[in-house]
Amino acid sequence: MTDLKQYFPMIQEREEVLTQIHEKKELSELFYSWTEEQQQEFLQFCIGVKGPRMLYDSFFKEVMNPESAPERLNEFLSLILGIRVKIHTVLPNDSTRIADESTLLVTDIVVELQDGSLANVEVQKIGYKFPGERSACYSADLLLRQYKRVRSKKRKKFSYRDIKSVYNIVLFESSPHEFHQYPNHYIHRCEQQSDTGIEIELLQKYIFIPIDIFKKTQQNKDIAGKLNAWLMFLSTDEPVEIARLIRAYPQFKPMYDEVYEMCRNMEDIMGLFSKELQELDRNTVQLMIDEMQEELDHKKEELALTEEKLGQTKEQLGQTKEQLEQALRRIQELENQAS
Repeated sequence: MTDLKQYFPMIQEREEVLTQIHEKKELSELFYSWTEEQQQEFLQFCIGVKGPRMLYDSFFKEVMNPESAPERLNEFLSLILGIRVKIHTVLPNDSTRIADESTLLVTDIVVELQDGSLANVEVQKIGYKFPGERSACYSADLLLRQYKRVRSKKRKKFSYRDIKSVYNIVLFESSPHEFHQYPNHYIHRCEQQSDTGIEIELLQKYIFIPIDIFKKTQQNKDIAGKLNAWLMFLSTDEPVEIARLIRAYPQFKPMYDEVYEMCRNMEDIMGLFSKELQELDRNTVQLMIDEMQEELDHKKEELALTEEKLGQTKEQLGQTKEQLEQALRRIQELENQAS
């Protein structure tokens, strides 16, 4: 087993962590409010038995902060989009979400790029149902936001040429079932195209990255390039893989350093972990709601079909009854004639 302490000497021993927890009543109460499995998970990443999960909201925002370390998100977006990216502005995002689903996202970062286009980076622990429909709504929301801002700024000089592309980039820690139909693909780039070949810029573009599928495809493989290195950084908590990553790409070591420094503040790191558990619970609830709604819709469709068949059966019975009555009347007429 790889000892992460040889790379990150600030990692604490198990006894040190437990001592800090037991020294404060509120920390001890919080720790023992978790399940035993959750307690062990927390201790494991604090003492380096497991690495930190970089898709945790606080960890991701710490290492990928576009204001304090823009070069990191610049590089990641450049590799994902296949174009050179430089972040120009970090935009507020909490007022743009449709309904209240923003509270169920682990991470949601909106940035304006140097060419004026917008990129929305989302992390979902549990991929929602209907990922395409949701992303289309959010993309439309982002496009309208850009339109309003640019038109307000340009006024009479406004032209639709001033509206740039919007990119919706979604990373799934546990991806929806649609993506598992393509087990060898972990990056899906989507955009609108004409069926005739005519080239019209329709602005809305989507990139879906099922991290769980990436992990499966990379087992026992060398790190193939910088993009895969980034995805490994975001996906793995295995010490052996973390060690392999920072040996091949030393640029990631300072990012781990930052997270392990966060782990030295026991009060903050326990609050962070507790928040992650709450986010996971809310994501699970949302998934259950989606599944129940999908099942309800299916039952409604079945009921409608049954009612339609029942209506057809009633109509057939009515026709049969009418034919039978006609036959009885005919028999009665024949009997009357015979008498």
